[in-house]
Amino acid sequence: MTVHDADQPTPRRTTHSEDEVDRLIASWNTERPDLDVAPLHVLSRVSRLARHLDRARRAAFAEHNLEPWEFDVLTALRRSGSPYELSPGALLRATLVTSGTMTNRIDRLTAAGLVRRRPDPEDRRGVLVSLTERGCRQVDAAFADLLRRERQILAGLGPDDRETLANLLRTLLTPFDA
Repeated sequence: MTVHDADQPTPRRTTHSEDEVDRLIASWNTERPDLDVAPLHVLSRVSRLARHLDRARRAAFAEHNLEPWEFDVLTALRRSGSPYELSPGALLRATLVTSGTMTNRIDRLTAAGLVRRRPDPEDRRGVLVSLTERGCRQVDAAFADLLRRERQILAGLGPDDRETLANLLRTLLTPFDA
């Protein structure tokens, strides 16, 4: 090393290993150098992560004999607070499905003993859907398992990186959720 070399800043090196997205981008840069593939750096990784998350979620639900749609309905009821009941309309808004789909789901969850229907005391034509004790136990166990699996997915990030990532994703998603 010469004296001149010592005066130069050391190039910053990343410690990141190459991943599948890096290889995909390199291929596109070779095949289509005329295109700016920069969005792939983020969005292909988000897409791949979503697939891994979907697998982890399905495994957590299956471990507790639940389908993803069952988990969605049961968690909507559970997070509503005691007495863990909502109208079918509120469940529709919470799960973003059609009324016919929700009726079918409530019927199936009722048959499985996870929810029950009762007349709405405020509206003679309405009903309320509530969690049974069994439904509450099952969704609580599945949710705890899901959180354990999601923590494993995030294990490579420290608390500050998780907070930064959450904030960046919130910024990216806000226009879509408006």
